[in-house]
Amino acid sequence: MARTPLLIAVPNVSEGRDRDVLERLEGSVGPALVLDVHVDPDHNRAVFTLAGRQGELAAGLVGLAKAAVENIDLRSHDGVHPHVGALDVMPVVWLDGERRGAAGAEALTAAALVGEDAELPVFLYGDLATKPPHTERAWLRRGGPSGLAQRMESGELTPDYGPRRAHPTAGAVLATARRPLVAFNVDLATDDVELAKSIAAELREADGGLPGVRALGVYLAGRGRAQVSTNVHDHLAVPLAEIVERVRARAPVVEAELIGLAPRAAFDGFPDDVPLHGFSPERHILEEALAALY
Repeated sequence: MARTPLLIAVPNVSEGRDRDVLERLEGSVGPALVLDVHVDPDHNRAVFTLAGRQGELAAGLVGLAKAAVENIDLRSHDGVHPHVGALDVMPVVWLDGERRGAAGAEALTAAALVGEDAELPVFLYGDLATKPPHTERAWLRRGGPSGLAQRMESGELTPDYGPRRAHPTAGAVLATARRPLVAFNVDLATDDVELAKSIAAELREADGGLPGVRALGVYLAGRGRAQVSTNVHDHLAVPLAEIVERVRARAPVVEAELIGLAPRAAFDGFPDDVPLHGFSPERHILEEALAALY
């Protein structure tokens, strides 16, 4: 009998400082396997990269959702990253076209189970969005957790699964299935956050920049410098080298940072003189990490 498809999930949680909490969250994802956990105290966020066969990932995401409800209280959360939930997003990633259907099915299964078992409202976004405005996470996140709660109360927002009201401490979850997305940050040799925001605006597709690029300019208090934080939706159309060159055409760069894992092709032509913070090919190149497990 053929094995069920191997899939990846990249859930993001709104906790990046409390190591005890992060350990409990990491321990909640079985039977999925943990490939990587990227923790950022300034963003107050952690990005888990999970691998599993179809059926395993949904179970792991439900476990993570329950653990997030138990361990994260958004009422006391502070961090520079936009968010609406303790388990903020839970995308399931397909690695090739043959697994796209399986990824969509797994994301929908996880969304339904999280809504029922963890009692969290779940909104489908991206390719799985059921309403045109829900396609973009930024629209759903407008106003943060309190804004989302008010919009749900007023009837402006209706979740696809789970309760019709935001969870009082854990908010809501955004779910989708997608191809690999590269989360990539560039730290500037300045604390000028307005410069970072200006550079981010030039990069953003929505403002006439690079195709498939979302970008924010933020200040990192823990590092004492500004950062351009990006999501690259098509690493073949926009390799990370192009992001770096665009940024350092406007400001000196201290280092870059990959969040989670990325396909090898994303690093084509990457400049040798830009350090990658904490980067290890064995852990952070998607193909190498999967080869070590399967």
